[in-house]
Amino acid sequence: MLSHVGESHASWHGHVIVCGLEGVGLRIVEQLTLSGVPAVVVDDAPDPPLARIIRDWGVPLIVGPTRAEETLMSAGLAGAIAVICAQHDDLRALETALLTRRLRDDVRVVAQLTNPAVGRAIKEVGVAVLDVAGLSAPAVVEACLGEGVQELSLSGERFLAARTIAPRSGTLRELYGALAPVAVLPRVGEVQVCPGRDTRVGAGDEVTLIGTPDELTAASVLKRHSDRTERSRGSAPPLGARARAARDLVLSLARAADRRLAVALCALLAVLVTATLVLRFTYRYAGPGHHISLLDAVYFTVETVTTVGYGDFTFRGEPPWLIVFAIALMLSGALFVAVFFALLTNVLVSRRIEESFGRRKITRLRGHVLVIGLGTVGWRVVQQLHAAGREVVVVEQNEHNRHLGQVRALGVPIVIADATVPEMLASVRLAAASAVAVLTSDDLANLETGLAVRDQLGPRWVSTPVVLRIFDPQLAHSVRETFGFKNVRSTAALAAPWFVGAALGLDVLSTFYAGDEPLLVARLTVTPGGGLHGLQMHELAARTRVLALRRAADRAILEHPPRRSTRFRPADEAYLIGPYDELLTVLRRDRPSPALPDPAATEIHKEPG
Repeated sequence: MLSHVGESHASWHGHVIVCGLEGVGLRIVEQLTLSGVPAVVVDDAPDPPLARIIRDWGVPLIVGPTRAEETLMSAGLAGAIAVICAQHDDLRALETALLTRRLRDDVRVVAQLTNPAVGRAIKEVGVAVLDVAGLSAPAVVEACLGEGVQELSLSGERFLAARTIAPRSGTLRELYGALAPVAVLPRVGEVQVCPGRDTRVGAGDEVTLIGTPDELTAASVLKRHSDRTERSRGSAPPLGARARAARDLVLSLARAADRRLAVALCALLAVLVTATLVLRFTYRYAGPGHHISLLDAVYFTVETVTTVGYGDFTFRGEPPWLIVFAIALMLSGALFVAVFFALLTNVLVSRRIEESFGRRKITRLRGHVLVIGLGTVGWRVVQQLHAAGREVVVVEQNEHNRHLGQVRALGVPIVIADATVPEMLASVRLAAASAVAVLTSDDLANLETGLAVRDQLGPRWVSTPVVLRIFDPQLAHSVRETFGFKNVRSTAALAAPWFVGAALGLDVLSTFYAGDEPLLVARLTVTPGGGLHGLQMHELAARTRVLALRRAADRAILEHPPRRSTRFRPADEAYLIGPYDELLTVLRRDRPSPALPDPAATEIHKEPG
């Protein structure tokens, strides 16, 4: 349903205005539509394919400047429950957010901003600020590290979502006690979200549990957390690791050295050895019969070649043929010394230049994470991997990328090249990498690069995590099923629930995957007189679990996990986990119309005809 500024939807009520359709904007509209929440899209110049998609969904599109009061009012700002500013450009999102806040100070405003300073400033006027890259990067990092552990913060307390393999058959209660199970991925079959503790699992099934680090360690789910913590804090690597690093450095120096340098060094050594032997057995010192020692012969040879001439040894009085030999030694030695040092200087200067331009060859790469694509998402992933104490190598095709300076400041090597070229992948030691993240903004380029990585990994393909960023969800599913990529992530799909949740009053805290199922951790404040008031925990949706509860009467205590018979009270803070649509169902139950419209009533908001 395509509209223009002159066609007003000002009479609409209870809908969400989404400004900006590209990128995360389309996923936000999709999530709103699937949840039964009516939306109106405003875009300056919408992409025709995207416009057709939302037209098929029955969502009206207003073509006009999002920074104009007339456009927002025609989109029904007066009756909207929220405005989401999802433009790619920070300035446009900022202008739209500030204009919306000026026109209506009681409407929820959510803005996508990548600039942290601007974000902090705009939060002071009541605008919720979210960053797609920052929201989606943790899921990518967790998949790269392959440790199966993702940190959560519930009301300031530290929790971990940890994946483990069931050691034997039994119920979750028998195996893990009171730990909160949030997903079970059987070896054969579909993922089970938020199963009961009496659910039986088989040996080898993958189970995701949430608890504090101490609880997970006590249940033998988290065996080496302290080791990972020490590594992330930058503790010194063990002696074996340092020895391997030194070996790799020597090998990389040998690979980087010019062949001409090796030839010059060999020639110089041949001259030195030959001259040393000749002087040792033919040079007479202090009269006949006094041969110089081997050490003196070496010293005299080096002194002659380097043309130092201290005067302690001389060829005066020696046989003519030895004097001729000395002349040849001086000329050839000086020549080979000059050539060797010239070539050595060339190698060092070239290496420095290559480092400056991001073409670093000499590295000690082993167990590193290879990040391909240095957009906003790639930069955030590099930041978090570096903070976790992992070695990272970046491959970026654009030598003018704005994040190059920031990455170099971290000491992370960068290679400016095409990641689909096998020789380039070999040069960054793909065979020794522990994980690969392909994060460009082009789905086709990501797929092509991922296939090239798969081909080069060979037998290691099965054991090496390869994270592929794919925007389109249908393409992501096809790539996963057809090509065998286990870790296909959509940054827009990961971030969209945060925007929708913030717009509707659901505070999303974290997102992560259980198999192919994205799960959200969110905070919900129980509304007095709402649908959750007095409800027992076990009466929630089957695929939703309450992880913790902070009572309004005593904010100092965080109950976790709460008992099944525990009842919600007004103003309690409930920390929930589950699929996005299930959490919205809980939100709708707690806050009935008019704050959240009933999906069945959506049609009454549409334009007549």
